[in-house]
Amino acid sequence: QVQLVESGGGLVQPGGSLRLSCAASGFTLAYYAIGWYRQAPGKEREAVSCISSSDGRTYYADSVKGRFTISRDNAKNTVYLQMNSLKPEDSAHYYCAEVSVPTCRYSGGYWGQGTQVTVSS
Repeated sequence: QVQLVESGGGLVQPGGSLRLSCAASGFTLAYYAIGWYRQAPGKEREAVSCISSSDGRTYYADSVKGRFTISRDNAKNTVYLQMNSLKPEDSAHYYCAEVSVPTCRYSGGYWGQGTQVTVSS
């Protein structure tokens, strides 16, 4: 089955860390630029970060710059989002998707089901 599957979400206290994973099955993730999006209830979907396919160049929204790190392991067919110094406003459903760089705009291709991140004390 061709799909993206996210994992790693959960409940964490403010200041804590989580690492999200985006695993591809049925296709080779290395050929695609992949991005992370998030959406909280009542808010617009926001592009958080993305990584190119060719040279691994990374891009971040201002709201997460310096706290989040995107990376990819092509041998594992997986893209990661390391999230540190989490804030309550980072709470959202996080999705990974095929995107275009450097805009991180969804390209209309692969899109996962998402994983929930809740930052609360």
